[in-house]
Amino acid sequence: MTNKIYSTDAYAKSMAATITDVDRDDNRVLLDATVFYPGGGGQPHDIGEIVIGDDRLSVVRVEADGDQVWHWLEGGLPPVGTTVEGRVDWDRRYRLMRTHTAMHALCGVVWNRFQSPVTGGNMKPGDGRLDFELPDWKPEYKPEIEAELNAQLARTLPIEVEFLDRAVADQDPSLIRTKVSLLPADLTTVRVIDIVGLDRQADGGTHVGSTAEVGVIRIGKVESKGRGFRRIRVALEDT
Repeated sequence: MTNKIYSTDAYAKSMAATITDVDRDDNRVLLDATVFYPGGGGQPHDIGEIVIGDDRLSVVRVEADGDQVWHWLEGGLPPVGTTVEGRVDWDRRYRLMRTHTAMHALCGVVWNRFQSPVTGGNMKPGDGRLDFELPDWKPEYKPEIEAELNAQLARTLPIEVEFLDRAVADQDPSLIRTKVSLLPADLTTVRVIDIVGLDRQADGGTHVGSTAEVGVIRIGKVESKGRGFRRIRVALEDT
């Protein structure tokens, strides 16, 4: 089992860890703790480096396998039992945190106005897109949504992380803002991200601690993705 530091402390930039398994055929290692987010929910995995003395091995891919998190490295792999230091590419991670929080805030704004679920989404550092079921969309809604989104972000809303038993989470359907629940059937604990007063939903990704850290968001294209569906693209203003 890997201690998933990113799940409880998104601001942790580095960690000490021990290699618990090595897959030399795939050039990956398993660690007993990590700050590297393995990807999911539209947020890409982190990158960075593993430091062993004077050696630095690039972390080029990270992926969860149940309770374990594997790290793909460039270079020769150290043996099981080696103590290492992991360092996440913080500039990239922080932009993803800001972007991810902006997208949750957009979910809240759209939900409060239209009660429309998300049907898909993706992001990269600085920009992303969300697909919504919006059959009655009008072009004049775009500047209105952008203005409301930035007004909400400017409120400096705190962002809290909760962990709920699955049975408790299942009693609150508002935690699932996607049209189809993406929670695995065998998941026993649900992580919830709460932008207090705006948006509260199940999510495994990393976020900033306050909406003030997001900055100004611009809405780009709003595209039709079939009858009644719209794709809304957002970007950090400093992208």
